[in-house]
Amino acid sequence: MKNFWNERFSPTGYIYGETPNAFFAEQLNKLPSGKIILPCDGEGRNSVFAALHNWEVSAFDTSERGKEKALLLAHKNKVSLEYLIEDATLIEYPENQYDVVAFIYAHFPPNIRTSIHQKAITWLKPGGKIILEGFNPNQLKNNSGGPKNEDMLYTETMLKSDFKELKIELLQTAKIQLEEGKHHIGPADVIRFVGIKI
Repeated sequence: MKNFWNERFSPTGYIYGETPNAFFAEQLNKLPSGKIILPCDGEGRNSVFAALHNWEVSAFDTSERGKEKALLLAHKNKVSLEYLIEDATLIEYPENQYDVVAFIYAHFPPNIRTSIHQKAITWLKPGGKIILEGFNPNQLKNNSGGPKNEDMLYTETMLKSDFKELKIELLQTAKIQLEEGKHHIGPADVIRFVGIKI
């Protein structure tokens, strides 16, 4: 997958745009700034948005090209972020130290997904939040992005199970119009989740 993402991120422009995911921005704007982790953050649009709003940002991805572009975007916006090249199954952060972990279109094979989500919970402080937006199985009929493997798409049942220790603040499937660069554009079927660590 590293080679796939390096190739996808190889063009000069930002394939998902330079502005943040709308749901992520909406949720972050409700919170006081703190410490946030952004797994699989690609070209950095969401990390840069968080940094612009005074969050202390830790991001990671497997794509070196994604990191290069994220740091360029951060420089352009005069903010700094910590951005690591690491696999989601291997990366470690200190436990009970972070206010938010945000999975924005971070889709994983089922054999690793639950363990990654469970690990993310350990990084959160009590009262910290998981914020997630991803595609649900209805997305397979659309051409606006996402994995073509149904096992990698999110359902409400799946998220309730993966994050069963959290208090659910929001869980909904929705039909939206994506306008995030050339790879996320058009009608989309998504799932949105916000859960709080008790």
